[in-house]
Amino acid sequence: MLGVFGVILTLILLMYFAYKGASIIILAPILALLAALLSAGLDAHLMATYTEVFMQAFANYAKSYFPIFMLGAIFGKLMDESGAAKAIAHGVAEKFGKERALLAVVISCAVLTYGGVSLFVVAFAVFPIAASLFEQSNIPKKFIPPAIALGSFTFTMTALPGTPQIQNAIPMKYFGTDAYAAPILGISAAIIMGVAGVVYLNREIKKAQEAGEGYGKANEDIAVTAEEDLPPFSTSIIPIIVVLVLNYILGRVVYPKIDGSYLEKFGTDLQSVSGTWSLIISLIAAVLLTILLNRKRFDSILKNVNTGAANSLPTIINTASVVGYGNVIGSLAAFEIVKNAILGVSSNPLISEAISVNVLAGITGSASGGMSISLEALSEQYLTMAAQAGINPQVLHRIASLASGGLDTLPHNGAVVSLLTVCGMTHKDSYKYIFIVSVVIPMLTSIVAILFGNLGVV
Repeated sequence: MLGVFGVILTLILLMYFAYKGASIIILAPILALLAALLSAGLDAHLMATYTEVFMQAFANYAKSYFPIFMLGAIFGKLMDESGAAKAIAHGVAEKFGKERALLAVVISCAVLTYGGVSLFVVAFAVFPIAASLFEQSNIPKKFIPPAIALGSFTFTMTALPGTPQIQNAIPMKYFGTDAYAAPILGISAAIIMGVAGVVYLNREIKKAQEAGEGYGKANEDIAVTAEEDLPPFSTSIIPIIVVLVLNYILGRVVYPKIDGSYLEKFGTDLQSVSGTWSLIISLIAAVLLTILLNRKRFDSILKNVNTGAANSLPTIINTASVVGYGNVIGSLAAFEIVKNAILGVSSNPLISEAISVNVLAGITGSASGGMSISLEALSEQYLTMAAQAGINPQVLHRIASLASGGLDTLPHNGAVVSLLTVCGMTHKDSYKYIFIVSVVIPMLTSIVAILFGNLGVV
């Protein structure tokens, strides 16, 4: 029982110190070794646990997902520096107008994130346009962060089939699926999240305006790029379309026809890697196209590529550290008790998976980290349970992805903190609205998706 106490204690400490701003890179291995010490005492073999368990898992995660993190960051940097991301946001905003300012902001974010642009770039690109639209419509600016969160942190991150965001890529390795897994289930969940979020925020905006709230003090320091200085919308959107279309063609048409028997000597098979390969090739194509279409807009293409690559390192290292922590926990004898408790919550694999992913994403403050820990420890059991229940592995993929986008955005989440900082808001100003659109609604949507999944919807 001391080992179980150690697991629970270190999870609580991980959440607490992450909220206080402690570096996960330092925090994760320390807490992993503390859990090992409490579980095994002097037989913990701390150095072996660190180098052969923690760092092994760290390296395996980086090996599997670093190309996607890196290429996504480079693509986002190029879309940002070229003005293409802002051009897309401008184009969508112009289409919807200030009368539908909220919808314009949500859809602008959705288009960018669904195309593979990183969440942080989206916030920087869309915020000036959102501020202008909200000011013209006299919508309180405290609603800008939840509007961006709804378009970036929810349905385009976890639900829409084909999204190149890492939360949709991780399950492929465990379930032998691709990015377009369970399309009907994913689209249905996306509609529920998007519509419910917009209805909720519009209701809150109306209540605030009726109470006499307006936009507030204008943000005089916001630099708004003139539309004539941006690339055309028509060319800016091309790389995003290429990511989605090429990813589908490779994953669903090309790779299924290839003889992958040669991969046996590499210790893998085509089904396990084709989804990741499709994403990598699609992002490379998008990066090259962005450079080609906007080459005259860059002061230095090499500098921007280098910066994008460097920007990917903190994210992958932080997430890999969380995964390393999870693998140490998973190696402890005490974890068998925890695992059996999780599996014992329900004999239904979708319910058990959703709970484990959600809880771990909430504790770690990371959708990708929480999902990786859960699937690393329990994916084989879920596949076995799903096969016995006649549930398609694609459904496991989609439920895992959806569940990762629930409790992950608790107040200590890095993306939430960054979004509030970009928008000049505080947790007190905006977090309760972020909580509803990115925690409550996604969790309720996951419940609906589980019901559909059990009915055979794929």
